[in-house]
Amino acid sequence: MRKRKRAVGVSAAIAASVLTASGILISPVAAQADTSNSTPTARQQALRSAAAEYHIPSSVLLALAYQESRWESHGTQVSSDGGYGVMHLTDVTPAMLAGGDAGAVGRADLKDLAAGPALHTLQTAAKLTGLSARELREDDTANIRGGAALLASYEKQLTGGTPADASRWYGAVARYSQSKQQQGASGFADHVFGTIRGGAAVTTQDGQRVRLAADPSIAPVRSQATALGLKAATADTADTECPPAVRCTFVAGSPAGRQVSNRPANGIRIDTIVIHDLETTYDAGVTGLANPTNPAATNYVMSSDGSVTQMVPTKDIAFQAGNYSTNLHSVGIEHEGYAVQGAAWYTEAQYEATAYLVRYLATRFDIPLDRQHIIGHDNVAGPNSSLVSGMHWDPGPFWDWDHFMSLLGAPLSGLHAVPQTGSVVTIDPPFAQNSQTIQVCPSDDPTGQTTACTERQQQANFVYLRTAPSETAPLFGDQAIHGTAVGTDRVNDWGSTAQSGQQFVVADVQGDWTAIWYSGSEVWFYNPSGANTKTSYGVKIIRPANTGAVSLYGSSYPDKAEYPAGLGASTQAPLSMYSIPAGQAYVATAEPAATDDYFPSNGAVVIGAKKMYTIQYNHRVALVYAGDVTATEAVHHWED
Repeated sequence: MRKRKRAVGVSAAIAASVLTASGILISPVAAQADTSNSTPTARQQALRSAAAEYHIPSSVLLALAYQESRWESHGTQVSSDGGYGVMHLTDVTPAMLAGGDAGAVGRADLKDLAAGPALHTLQTAAKLTGLSARELREDDTANIRGGAALLASYEKQLTGGTPADASRWYGAVARYSQSKQQQGASGFADHVFGTIRGGAAVTTQDGQRVRLAADPSIAPVRSQATALGLKAATADTADTECPPAVRCTFVAGSPAGRQVSNRPANGIRIDTIVIHDLETTYDAGVTGLANPTNPAATNYVMSSDGSVTQMVPTKDIAFQAGNYSTNLHSVGIEHEGYAVQGAAWYTEAQYEATAYLVRYLATRFDIPLDRQHIIGHDNVAGPNSSLVSGMHWDPGPFWDWDHFMSLLGAPLSGLHAVPQTGSVVTIDPPFAQNSQTIQVCPSDDPTGQTTACTERQQQANFVYLRTAPSETAPLFGDQAIHGTAVGTDRVNDWGSTAQSGQQFVVADVQGDWTAIWYSGSEVWFYNPSGANTKTSYGVKIIRPANTGAVSLYGSSYPDKAEYPAGLGASTQAPLSMYSIPAGQAYVATAEPAATDDYFPSNGAVVIGAKKMYTIQYNHRVALVYAGDVTATEAVHHWED
C-alpha cells in the first residue's frame, strides 16, 4: 500500500465557498454538556473575548473554530486525531497510539509524528497561556483561549504582528491545520475563509447559540501559504476520479471485492450513491479493504479530516452495499468512524468533503440530489428474504442527513404544516432539537468504550414509529427482525424508525400524531403541528393495481427466460415477509428502471423487458414491478 501522511486536525481541501450553508441550524451529536457555559451565548462571547485578547479578527477565530468543531466542545471526549475541545487542541499520548485509550485508537499513521509539535498543540497552548493541560482539555473557555494564543503565535512568526485585516491571516490559519503538505494546509485555510464568506449559525447540543455573519468581500492573501515551507503533494493521484480541490489518492481495493466493468457506457446505469461508515479508523479501513482476500470493497474511503482514498474506479462494480443489484447501480463512500460515536467521528471536514465528492459524482452520472438516490447503507434493500434482517445499519442514527443535504445544495424542501391524510410527507425532525433515547450495547461499539447496555439521549436523524398514537404504545417491529413481536430502541434496530429525508404517504392524523403507511402497516409518530415533517408535492405515489397484495423485491434482475443460453440467471424472488396490501400507498422513484444483470466473465449485460420502481417501503427501500401498481403524482390532497 502506498501510504501517505495524514494532515493532523481537520484539513479538507475543498472550496468551502461552494458548500458552506449560511444560516443553517445544525448540530453534531455525542457532545457532552459543558458546565462552564452559563448562558446560551457564552461560547460566542468566549470566542469574541479570546479574539480581542490575542488581537485576532473575530471572524477568523470564529470560522477557524467552526471548521475544527462546528463550535461543539465535546466535553472531555477526544477526537480520532487526539484533539480536545472547540479548538481541537491535540495531545496524543503513548496510550492512544497503542490503542489503549479513547481517541487516536491504534493510529499507526500518527506514530511517526508523535515526537513533533503537530500532535501536542495543547502543550504549546499551555506554555503560551499559562493554563494547565487539564484546563485546556476540560474547560471550554480555556480551550478557546489556548487556540487563539496558538493562532496568534503563528501569525506573529509569519508576519511579525497581528494585523486587523482578516485577509492577512491566511498563512497562520493554514499552519493551524498542522498539515505537512501545502495542498492540505491551503485547503484547510480555503475552507475557513469560505466560512467567513458564507457565514454560519449553529445551536450546539449543549444549547449554545453561535453565529458568524457573512462577509462576501473577504479576499485572503493565499500567497502566504508558500512562506510556510510545506511540501508539495507527492501522492499518486493519476488514477483518481475526484473533484480538483479534494485531496485524493488511489490505493487498489481487493480484487475479490470488485468486478471490472465499463459503467455506464455498457448500459449499466449509475443512479445511487451509498454512504457508509467503516466502524474503524481510516488507515485500518484502507488497509483492510486493500487486502486481496477481502470479499468487500468500496469506491472511496473518506477520512475524518476530509482526505479521500479511491479504491475502485467508478466504472467498476464494488461489493459495498451487501446487495449485488444495488452494487450494479451505485458508488459507495466509506467514512472513518463508528456509528455509535456520533460527532466525535463524523466531522465537519467529512461532511463537507463528502458533499463536494457527491456533487461531483452526481454531475458526472446525472444522479438526482435527493434521499431516494443519496442513501445510507442502512437504507439499502435486503437482496433476498434470508438476508434482510442482517443488513448493515451504518452510518447510523447520528449522521446528520439534514445538514448533509443542505451542504449538497439540496436541502429537504417543503413546509412544516399539519399533514393531511393521503398527502406525502418528508421526515424532517430538526436535528439539534431531536433528542431520542437509544440503547447502546457493547456489541454495537467496536471502540470498547461501551461496557454495558445503556440508554443514551442523543440528537438523532429519525423519529420513532409506534403501533398506536401514544407515547406508551409499543414500537413497531419490522417483520424481518421481530416477526410479529414489537420493536426496540436498540441502536441497530432500524425497523422502528423513519429517517430524515425519507418520504411516506399519510394514512391518518390524530391530534399531535401522524400515521404513515410503512412496511405494510399503519404506524404512528409524534408530530405536533407538523414539526417533524414537511409536506411534499410532485413526487410519485404507487398503489396496488388490483385488489390483492403486491409482492416486493430486493433486486431487479430480468426474468429467467430473458437470459441468453450459456448465462446463468440470477434468482429473482419476492421478499417473503413484505407486501403492499390493497388500500396502501408508497412513494416511488420518478420513473421505473429496466431490470438488468451483468456477467464479468465476458462483459455481457442482460436487460429485461420489465421495469421496476424503487419505493420507500420502510427504513429501507424495496422494488416493485411497474405492472403491478398504478402510479400518480402527489398533489395537494390525494384520496382513495
